[in-house]
Amino acid sequence: MRMMEPMAAPAPAAPRKIVSRDPVKTRARILKAAIAEFSAKGYSGARTVQIASRAKSNIRMLYHYFGGKDALYVCVLEEVLQRLRSAELQLDFDATAPVDGILKMFDFIDTHFGARPELRRLLAFENMNQARHLNRSAAIRETASPVLDHITGLLRRGQASGVFRPGIDALHLYTAMVSLAY
Repeated sequence: MRMMEPMAAPAPAAPRKIVSRDPVKTRARILKAAIAEFSAKGYSGARTVQIASRAKSNIRMLYHYFGGKDALYVCVLEEVLQRLRSAELQLDFDATAPVDGILKMFDFIDTHFGARPELRRLLAFENMNQARHLNRSAAIRETASPVLDHITGLLRRGQASGVFRPGIDALHLYTAMVSLAY
């Protein structure tokens, strides 16, 4: 019979690294990565695995915070459009002549879109998809109306003073300004 050698005492376990989790930062990283991925590849070309990897997160967290690719894409659209709307609402047209106000709005749109290619690309992809995801967002519809109200006010004042003809649609004018800036 062979005698067993006494077992050596196990080495003390290395202290576990405590990982601090920050859900707000994780969600923000995922959203930032998604903006980059969707604006580069569109909805169809973007991959959730790639977004999670870019965010230094995992796919479970993406689904936990956003529910899936569709919902994440809507959040991306809401985020970039909210940034645009927030900046637009800083414009003050009360003391501005109607023509100057419209020109000021166009200059702003041109500068804003020029500095944010991701916004242009996301809107182009969404236009190709007939606004399928934009139409799912109540937040986008709600944030668009104040801007249109500003344009409507400028148009009304311009019509009253005779510098604009009646019947100009604020949404069509805004769309034309965005198209020209694009």
